[in-house]
Amino acid sequence: MINIVVTSKPVDGLLHYSYEYCCLLNNNGVESNLIIITRGNYKPQHYIDCLEKKYRYVKNVKINDYFAEEDDVSLILGRSMITIPYREYNLYTYDQKFALHDLFRGKLISVYAENDPEAFDPALEFFKTNVTYDLCDVDVYPNGVGKHFEKTINFDLYKDPIPDHQFQHLFLGTNREYYSELLDIVPSYSDHGILSYNEPYINSNWNNIFCPVDNLLGKFSTYVYNKRTFDPAPRLMVECMYYNKDVIYLRDMSLLDGGSVYFKRGPKKPDITPIVSAYESLL
Repeated sequence: MINIVVTSKPVDGLLHYSYEYCCLLNNNGVESNLIIITRGNYKPQHYIDCLEKKYRYVKNVKINDYFAEEDDVSLILGRSMITIPYREYNLYTYDQKFALHDLFRGKLISVYAENDPEAFDPALEFFKTNVTYDLCDVDVYPNGVGKHFEKTINFDLYKDPIPDHQFQHLFLGTNREYYSELLDIVPSYSDHGILSYNEPYINSNWNNIFCPVDNLLGKFSTYVYNKRTFDPAPRLMVECMYYNKDVIYLRDMSLLDGGSVYFKRGPKKPDITPIVSAYESLL
């Protein structure tokens, strides 16, 4: 069994990548589960709602309650899936802590581990991870560690967007940092929507679209990609490219990261071969 572990907020792209790869593995004969350990005040239903809004079906999902078998292998599609519970350990319930230790104590396949070495290595030590197998997109992390692996969206699972135009330009503001980057930009785009959470830092005078959003890809025409911070895997930009929506790449092209790589790479069919090879080598 491969247990794909998610500890993020429900609308985080890692939830969606993780579910998509869980389905791909199962459809190709590799038994897998998506294991969600809820974060903060988010409830299990928040995660289920996000999955049900985007995908044709939802299955093989377990939340906050899982006992790994001895030969199971855990997979994280981003280093934050283990560094979040390491940093926020005291915020989890006893059952969640038990599940985290159970999932992370054995064999772990990790994607993009080198992105946060200050927390990643201590997290492995804290959870007493036995063996780690690294995967890395070397186009995004030229000096990264591990076998090459490209994190790719599985559009075969998607519900088709329904045309329901409500504004022209969409911005991403799902955390304080992203939202602050919009302060000097959004006033130039009067017909806009901002994908965000209902948090105290938002500007109530702007058109904030609170997550999760049903049929998001049917509500706008152009995505404005303006992230100034390092972005390992920009899902929303690739979704817009796949559905032939315009993308305004409003950032410095000299910043080499997932934003620049995915903008040039575009949508691609997922390849699970690196994950399967890692899994088989750990058996």
